[in-house]
Amino acid sequence: MLVTAAVCPCPPLLVPEVAAGAAPELDAVRAACDEAVRAVLDARPDLIVIVGEGPVTRTHKQGARGGFQPFGVDREVRLGAAPEGAEVSAHRLPLSLTVGAWLLERAGWTGPVAGYEVAGDRSWPANGEDGVHLGGWAERVGFLLMGDGTACRSVKAPGYLDERAEGVDVSIAQALANGDREGFFANLDEDLARELKISGRAPWQILTAAFEEDGDWRLLYEGAPYGVGYFVAHWS
Repeated sequence: MLVTAAVCPCPPLLVPEVAAGAAPELDAVRAACDEAVRAVLDARPDLIVIVGEGPVTRTHKQGARGGFQPFGVDREVRLGAAPEGAEVSAHRLPLSLTVGAWLLERAGWTGPVAGYEVAGDRSWPANGEDGVHLGGWAERVGFLLMGDGTACRSVKAPGYLDERAEGVDVSIAQALANGDREGFFANLDEDLARELKISGRAPWQILTAAFEEDGDWRLLYEGAPYGVGYFVAHWS
């Protein structure tokens, strides 16, 4: 069952080697992610599942590879150490899981880990079913949910300025702070999420369905560097 979860954003600039001279601009986000991931590790899960958006829906086994070469940095990342004798998957990790694997590596996690790539256009019922299923992958499961809010908070944002974006990000922050008690994520419209370039919709819906108790929610960071909504939260 799910016993702990961290929510983090997944911009490649979170990785200092990729950000280069701009790395200090995301120091606060990076520190909050470190805190959230450390809290997941402190819960001593039997398995950590990284969940993030990608082109298709599929599972990535331990040892799968990703990297930041598309961003000009020759840096490979693995989804934990591949079990001895295991065949490494030919499927590369999407960016969301690559950043998540980097966060776990940075935190020093050496235990079992798996990745779950989910297509952004999946429906709430399908994502909800996934949440229940993934939460049962081990007796004590920890989630690391990777996803960004809107990418339309300024004229320099990837999606340019959209007046709807700030209000949606405020609702996302409230849902992460209160455990989504009002069901915001389940009702987050797929078309709206696509228009505002939200990459966290499917992972957050999976989380909403996975936890069986309210628990303790902490929103550790909310902001919009570069016009993109970033959120860091922890549940236990």
